[in-house]
Amino acid sequence: MTVFAIGSIPMIMTLGNSMLIPILPKMKSELNLTQFQVSLTITVFSIAAAIAIPLFGYLSDRFSRKAIIIPCLFLYGIGGLLAGLAAAWFSKAFFWIIAGRILQGLGAAGTSPIAMALTGDLFKGGRQSKVLGVVEASNGFGKVLSPILGSLLALLFWYAVFFAFPLFCVLSIVLAWIFIKEKPKKKAPPPPGKYVKGLFSVFKHEGRWLFTTYLVGATCLFTLFGILFYLSDVLEKKYHIDGVLKGAILAIPLLVLCTTSYITGSKIGKKLQLMKNLIVIGLLCMTASFSLLVFFDKLFLFISILAISSLGTGFVLPCLNSLITGSVGKARRGFVTSLYGSVRFLGVAGGPPIYGWLMGWSRTGMFWSTAGLTLVVAILSFTMIHPQKEGSDDAETTLFKKFQINAQTE
Repeated sequence: MTVFAIGSIPMIMTLGNSMLIPILPKMKSELNLTQFQVSLTITVFSIAAAIAIPLFGYLSDRFSRKAIIIPCLFLYGIGGLLAGLAAAWFSKAFFWIIAGRILQGLGAAGTSPIAMALTGDLFKGGRQSKVLGVVEASNGFGKVLSPILGSLLALLFWYAVFFAFPLFCVLSIVLAWIFIKEKPKKKAPPPPGKYVKGLFSVFKHEGRWLFTTYLVGATCLFTLFGILFYLSDVLEKKYHIDGVLKGAILAIPLLVLCTTSYITGSKIGKKLQLMKNLIVIGLLCMTASFSLLVFFDKLFLFISILAISSLGTGFVLPCLNSLITGSVGKARRGFVTSLYGSVRFLGVAGGPPIYGWLMGWSRTGMFWSTAGLTLVVAILSFTMIHPQKEGSDDAETTLFKKFQINAQTE
């Protein structure tokens, strides 16, 4: 139940963007918005989260993970309620929807990244990687459910999705309150100056590969939400598919991502070289998929080839989670994982508006430029990430021990 409670947290966060994807065309027509304006409902959420995440990461290191997660879930639900009320009754609906989405983004800042740090606190060794795989799979499962849920709720009225957020948040709050039991801190948290000095030590020794993994994570989320934004638009305009069927089609590549994430997380343990290999292979799968999509227009073939990209993303994300979570000691884990979460949110924020512009420029150019991006990131991953010799699955590897030693300031 502890794992289930932790897994509910990133799932709630995921719903914040993915559940809106099917309703964006309807929102655009109902509120008379431009393509750029409608993309802002995704972008402002993600930018607000990206800005707030490092602060909440620091606070979770200083106090406790639950002390940040539970209030942030409340804030997330309130933001959804405000957006729903605005769409239903307010005269300047779009302005208040954006305000609600900003509140939701601030709430999301204290959810998934802190859940990763919490997993690192509560689980060790190979079990930690397995639970992190569950967390990423939960994230993916939320992405699978959300287009279908969004489409079903839109059958009631297009803004019903906003009212669903508070209900999901209450469920996650109850689970977290009852089943997540943190160990009390043995030492008082270090003063801010000492804390920052320790962080500089971590990034001085491990910054090159850590920042590379951050770039990889941002790239995966940028391409994922960009392509989903494109697919949502094309399904309605070109194929005249909407409603639940549209949600089900959007869920197919996300189901591949969810399944692959779970299997990858359960198999990688602490095998560092395997993690690096899977990151590179996953990015190459994404490159191949985006390159081939240029030549296929029929929906069945398009979705089948797009699934190869989701397979690659499912290889990459659990490996990144395990590498980053194990890179520092508990005292600074919240900040380092939160910084990772922040760049992932920036990737999500950039996806819809940039792909909206690319859609107007060139379909071929959009896919080939995406393939070029993932290829460059694959090369960087191959050259910049250098795990040391692997240890056993049951013990911390030499690299993870070294990271934890570097992170200590006592």
